[in-house]
Order: sequence, then structure tokens, then C-alpha cells
Amino acid sequence: PADPRSPQEHGLDFERLLDASAYKERFRQDMIRWGEEKRRADPGFFCRAALEGAWQPVWVVSDTRRLSDVEWFRAAFGDVVQTVRVVATEETRKRRNWVFVTGVDDAESECGLDQGVAFDWVITNDGDEVALGEQLEMLVQSLHRSL
Repeated sequence: PADPRSPQEHGLDFERLLDASAYKERFRQDMIRWGEEKRRADPGFFCRAALEGAWQPVWVVSDTRRLSDVEWFRAAFGDVVQTVRVVATEETRKRRNWVFVTGVDDAESECGLDQGVAFDWVITNDGDEVALGEQLEMLVQSLHRSL
């Protein structure tokens, strides 16, 4: 099985997979399918991979996509886990060139956390830099107080 950090094993350009390009979209469903196979075999596979080599007192694990990910982190680290959801309106997302794709954007990989999680923080990112900054500052202050 290929390592999720080694798309080269599949002949893919890692840097191009990080953006919102058509290149990424061509492989998106295959990446989702591969990820689902890995999760079925081992639900903590990607969570452990995200922590590999981490030693800092605070970790930001971005882009968790499934309830099983959140449950894994909570089971492993308990009450110190803080969940943050970043939201934007559909109008804002479309302005940012997002286009809904059936079979992709309605899959668990994209909406698996839309229900079933009581997030500790919900950050709104609709383009108001001042409002975004204020929300992030409150989050950072809270994290500093908990250290």
C-alpha cells in the first residue's frame, strides 16, 4: 500500500494536488476511494500519520473530515482536544470558484462532519478580514490560557 505522503508512488505531482486545480479534480475521486480503503482497514491510519514526529505542546491538525477522526483524537487525547470548524456561505464559496460536484462534494470526505460533532469553535470566513481576525484572536487567547 502506498504512503499517503508519497503520491509520487502513483505518478502524481504532490504540489499540484495541494491546490484547487483541474489536475487535483481529475484524481480527487480516486484519492477519496483510496483513503476510504485505508480507513476501513485501520480507522486511525491517517490520524497517526498526522502526528508522526510531532513534539510541540500544541498541534493543529487541519482538514479532518470524518467523525471517526474526531473520535480518534478525543479518545487518544481527551479533554485537551479543541475542535474548530471553519464555515463560509455557499455564495462565498462560489465566489472562490467552488463548484458542487455530485459524488464528490456530497461524499463523507467532504461532509462527514456536517452532523454529529459539537465543535468547540466555529469560525466564519466570508471575506471579512477584521471579523476573521477577531475570531482567530479569541481562539488563540483561549489556547494560550489552557497551556
